[in-house]
Amino acid sequence: MDWVEDKQIEKRLQRILKSPFFSYINIKNITIFRSFGSSSRAYARIWGFPRIWQMALNHKPHYIIEVISEHFDRQSYEDQTRTLIHELLHIPKKFSGALVPHRGRGHNNIDRRIVEQIYQQYKINS
Repeated sequence: MDWVEDKQIEKRLQRILKSPFFSYINIKNITIFRSFGSSSRAYARIWGFPRIWQMALNHKPHYIIEVISEHFDRQSYEDQTRTLIHELLHIPKKFSGALVPHRGRGHNNIDRRIVEQIYQQYKINS
């Protein structure tokens, strides 16, 4: 599998992050990679930087969003935007390096309705 940094997706994320919903996210602490040759069925995934690593390396929280070229590129532009919004929703409000899971008991569950609501707001504002 190969990875390359993707500045085009980063520019798209910058536009998405103008939404007040994502005011807690600092784009400077997110790196975007495009992967090739993955056997994953996912369109994209997010990687956190756990607190133990932050402490060991004396580094601030950081996230990596990986778009999986084989699947992500087949999506429409609109669905790609929804996928990016979905990945951003995995970042907790504390921007701690941890990740919000898909399912669970809290109100932070990632849900298609929330993704769609944010996407519709993004469309209006862009």
